[in-house]
Amino acid sequence: MDKNNITKYALVTGGSRGIGKAICIQLAKDTSYHILINYQSNKQAALDTLESVKEAGGTGELLQFNVVDNEEVKSVLDNWHENNKDAIIEVIVNNAGITKDGLFMWMTSEDWNNVVNTSLNGFFNVTNHLIQKLLVQKYGRIINIVSLSGLKGTPGQTNYSAAKGAVIGATKALAQEIAKRKITVNAVAPGFIKTDMTGDLDEKELKKSVPANRFGDPEEVAHLVSFLASEKASYITGEVININGGIYS
Repeated sequence: MDKNNITKYALVTGGSRGIGKAICIQLAKDTSYHILINYQSNKQAALDTLESVKEAGGTGELLQFNVVDNEEVKSVLDNWHENNKDAIIEVIVNNAGITKDGLFMWMTSEDWNNVVNTSLNGFFNVTNHLIQKLLVQKYGRIINIVSLSGLKGTPGQTNYSAAKGAVIGATKALAQEIAKRKITVNAVAPGFIKTDMTGDLDEKELKKSVPANRFGDPEEVAHLVSFLASEKASYITGEVININGGIYS
C-alpha cells in the first residue's frame, strides 16, 4: 500500500500493550485505517504491536509522546501533520491510563495528580488538539476507554475512579456539542480484563464477584471499540458502554 495515498488514520494512545494493543490489532483487521500507535517509553512493546498490526493485514507507525505533556503532544502531532499534509486522524481512541492504588488517607498528591493527569488531561491534550480537523471534515469517532471504577467507584482507587468518572462526564458533554457534525463520542468501561494492569490481582477470588465467572480478554474490549469506530455506530453517541461480565448490572 502506498503510504502517500492513505489519508485516513486512527490514533490509539497507550497503544503498545494490553487493551491498547488489542485495539490496534482489531482496527487493523476490521478497517482500512492506518494505525498510529502512541507510546510513552516502551518502544519495544510498541514495535511488537506494530508487527502484530502488519500480521493482521494492516499498516501502522509509531508516535512517541507523553499524553500528559500538552506541548509535547502538540509538537509531535503538528510535526506528523507537516509530513502528512492531506491526512486526517479520523478515529481517536483515548486509552492511555495508569493506576497508583492506595487508600485515600495515605495517598500522596503525586499519585493523585499522575493518575488524574494521564486519564483526564491526556484526553484533553490529544482530543482538543485534533478536534478542529474533525469538525471541518464533519466526521469522526472519539472513543474514551474509562473503567468500571469510574462508574461505581473502587475502594483503593479514589484517584483512578475520579479520573475515569471525569472522562465519563466529558464524554457526555462533548458528544452533545459535536453530534451535528457527525462526530460521535463514546466511552467504553471495562471491568476486570486480563492485562498487565490486573496481573497482580487475585483472579481466582475476584472472578467470584463477576456473574460471568471470569475475567475478560483485551480482544473482547477491542471488538466493541472497533464497532464504535465504524460507520455502523453513527447513531450511538454520549454513551458509556459497560463490558464487565455483568458485575455492574
